[in-house]
Amino acid sequence: MSYLKALLFSVVASLTAAGVVLACCGGVTPAAEDFPVSAKAKALHDSATLIDGHNDLPWVLRSKAAFSFDKHDLAARLDHDHTDIPRLRAGGVKGQFWSVYVPADLAKKGGAAAATMEQIDVVYRMVAMYPDTFEMAYSAGDIERIAKAGKIASLIGIEGGHSIENSLGSLRMFHRLGARYMTLTHSDNLDWADSATDEPRHGGLTEFGEEVVREMNRLGMLVDISHISADTMRHVLKIAEAPVIASHSSAFGVAPHPRNVPDDVLKLLAKNGGVIMVNFYSGFVDPDAAKLLAENSGVYRELRRKFPDAAEFQKALDDWRKSHKLPRGTLAQVLDHIEHIAKVAGVDSVGIGSDFDGINSAPVGLEDVSTYPRITQGLLDRGYSDAAIRKILGGNVLRAFRDAERVAARLQIERTPSLDQLRRQ
Repeated sequence: MSYLKALLFSVVASLTAAGVVLACCGGVTPAAEDFPVSAKAKALHDSATLIDGHNDLPWVLRSKAAFSFDKHDLAARLDHDHTDIPRLRAGGVKGQFWSVYVPADLAKKGGAAAATMEQIDVVYRMVAMYPDTFEMAYSAGDIERIAKAGKIASLIGIEGGHSIENSLGSLRMFHRLGARYMTLTHSDNLDWADSATDEPRHGGLTEFGEEVVREMNRLGMLVDISHISADTMRHVLKIAEAPVIASHSSAFGVAPHPRNVPDDVLKLLAKNGGVIMVNFYSGFVDPDAAKLLAENSGVYRELRRKFPDAAEFQKALDDWRKSHKLPRGTLAQVLDHIEHIAKVAGVDSVGIGSDFDGINSAPVGLEDVSTYPRITQGLLDRGYSDAAIRKILGGNVLRAFRDAERVAARLQIERTPSLDQLRRQ
């Protein structure tokens, strides 16, 4: 989820996007020597298939560069944002789900589907612009083949079911355009599903929401439970026939924020065969920051109601943020989340979903996409085996994706809708 992009659209996201100040090691960026990576860790990392579940670069390209690769040339090592090709290479990224986020309020205004298509278009244009680095991937097999060829497998993830505008036809067409997961909600409730950061309306999924999950299973599109309420997570896991993912969430048992996944859901997810891909956002990683954000989750909307004038609202929000400094997360805390999920759900249930370029505070030691090898070093230091680390870095999500493809192959035989059913949808 992008907190800068979500300024006007999300409770918690709005707080962070609007500039909640996060304390950061005295403002000093740590040097690489502060986080040494051994030759053993580097070799293991380079030989693994690192797949990140969520990166918001497409929104950066839209909001900061007007879709221009001249203004935002990924071939250069940039001194801003989190992602470019040199840093992706330094980080050993083999597969990346690119988020095609559009604002949640388009569910009310209209135009979410068209805006999502524009985001999908920029992913395809990015891949075409840098063909020596990126190649589109649509399956687990594609990821392995592309990684073996030395390129970064590029996949599309829709961030929020508002993008389909209550249409299963739109869902099917987005799958045809390459989308391989959809986060069921973003910051706001939908007509058919409750968000983690809104007041509950449905207690989970509606009947249509269940149809969405079943159709995603039939298509082979991974169901993403990041951003949805815990009750919606439980509902999804009751009906899903294929493994689900949380593309960018962390553990509630470590940092108690509603965007994180509670332990009972972790156990259900293990039975489902799904994967929690750990989010790096400081507000979800650091326990104290998570508590403060959760406690103040209504501030943004309260100020919006109190100050309808944009300038007055911004001043009130600026005043609020100056008096509410939040701690910045750390690499060690990210490892704590990985360990917690591994202990509760098993090592087969953990992955990486950084949310880079969608967050305004990355952990100390994980400042951008070049820093992933430090996770491998940290896991080695904590006694994880090479095999377990390979699973966490990407093996688990590859397995879940492949299993979802097998389920889809079966369901497409059993449940291919008739022409009359398609017309009704």
